[in-house]
Amino acid sequence: MTNKPTVLLIDDDIELCQLVSNYLMHNGYNVTAIYDGLDAQAMIIEQAPDIVILDLMLPHVDGLTICKSVRHDYHGSIIMLTALDDDIDEVTGLEVGADDYLAKPVKPRVLLAHIRAQLRHLEKVNRQSQSIVFGEQQYTLFTESRSLGFENQDCELTSAEYDVLLELAQRRGEIVSRDELHQLIFNFEFDGVDRSIDLRISRLRTKLARFTGKKNIIQTVRNKGYLLLG
Repeated sequence: MTNKPTVLLIDDDIELCQLVSNYLMHNGYNVTAIYDGLDAQAMIIEQAPDIVILDLMLPHVDGLTICKSVRHDYHGSIIMLTALDDDIDEVTGLEVGADDYLAKPVKPRVLLAHIRAQLRHLEKVNRQSQSIVFGEQQYTLFTESRSLGFENQDCELTSAEYDVLLELAQRRGEIVSRDELHQLIFNFEFDGVDRSIDLRISRLRTKLARFTGKKNIIQTVRNKGYLLLG
């Protein structure tokens, strides 16, 4: 990561882009803004910014399609923005690989806090170069490539799913509360409403069960949190 983190802002609201760009540049970021989805995929791959801020509703190609198309090749963080107050959009965004999700209108200082949280998490992951084995030695989490293997097979994870699994794997056999997971990943306290962690846990259980048929490798401990079996 460079001294000045790079941000690619993709939103058709030109006024918002100018406001956010000026604010982020004032706070030490290099920002590029584009206003439709037509060339977004190519720019994300070519520029490989640290952070992509991606609007859900864009001319020509929507944000969900862009996110899904680049997720395999882009290893930075994607923060999705939407003006729609709809849980289905949030679920879909996380499923196709968004790392964070904010409803518009969003205050620049709130967006900055989310960007900083994502950058801290990327730096933490980049410092790690080990593998973590869990699930009766059947699963291996490769922290350098941010990937998961089951015996000789690959288990595809979104960046958001990987982030949660990494925190649980590092403390496998221990109970980790939802509040703590939220704090570790987003770097701010759980508000009692956000369902991001629950959604990621649900998706992980489904994916892990495809290999063993067991959905209880990540257990819910009532009123305490989540437990990854070692």
